[in-house]
Amino acid sequence: MELNYRQYSENGAPVLVLHGLFGRLSNWGWHCKQLAQQYAVYGVDLRNHGDSPHSDQLDYQVMAEDVRQLIVRLGLESCCIVGHSMGGKVAMQLALSFPDLIEKLVIVDIAPVSYSEDADGHMNVLAAMDAVKLGEIKSRTQAEVTIEDYIPQEATRKFLLTNLVRNKEGSFEWRLDKDSIRKNYANLRAELIATMSFLKPVLFIKGSLSPYIKPEHEAQIKELFPAASVKLLMDAGHWLHAEKPQALQKILLKFLSS
Repeated sequence: MELNYRQYSENGAPVLVLHGLFGRLSNWGWHCKQLAQQYAVYGVDLRNHGDSPHSDQLDYQVMAEDVRQLIVRLGLESCCIVGHSMGGKVAMQLALSFPDLIEKLVIVDIAPVSYSEDADGHMNVLAAMDAVKLGEIKSRTQAEVTIEDYIPQEATRKFLLTNLVRNKEGSFEWRLDKDSIRKNYANLRAELIATMSFLKPVLFIKGSLSPYIKPEHEAQIKELFPAASVKLLMDAGHWLHAEKPQALQKILLKFLSS
């Protein structure tokens, strides 16, 4: 699958940035622009998200293969990857499957473990999307009123509604493939498949207010990524890149340049 991407710069070592579930490359646009001052940065839309193609198949093996194909298409011998949440798991799977392609990993607020089914309300998000009558709404504001009962957090609603776009006929449609996400949701909660460890540098960045990386995950992290370290970003939840952008950017630059 040919993933959609945006190249922010050409100079410096290549860095790919992978977004999380329900996201797209523009969610990390500010960080990409900052990193682009020193690195050749590529923001990537993962399959079923953004402007990348849709597919009924959705798991970390096929998503890692998508990114591998992109790296080859770009003519990169190797690169660093920054991945958030689902994108972090894609990055980890890629490193475990094709270690020669990766120099460093930054994994933002996710662990290489299985997570309990819908512990973070993703099914509510999908239900909210289903509730929007695409043929009837006239604006995103109208759609937001519809999903308020499903998603009480305004920031989450605004984030989700970036995926609501007008088609060529002028009516609204969802940019992401919600049906494939629902069908394959268990795959997105699963732990990674590994036959060997990834021995190069890996930085896990955890939001201090987020439950995604727990002390009990440390053993599995160290087993798969023996050279990994974990950095705690204080007063941040799961959306570190939006909640603490300057602090996160400082951590990213220090690790990538070391």
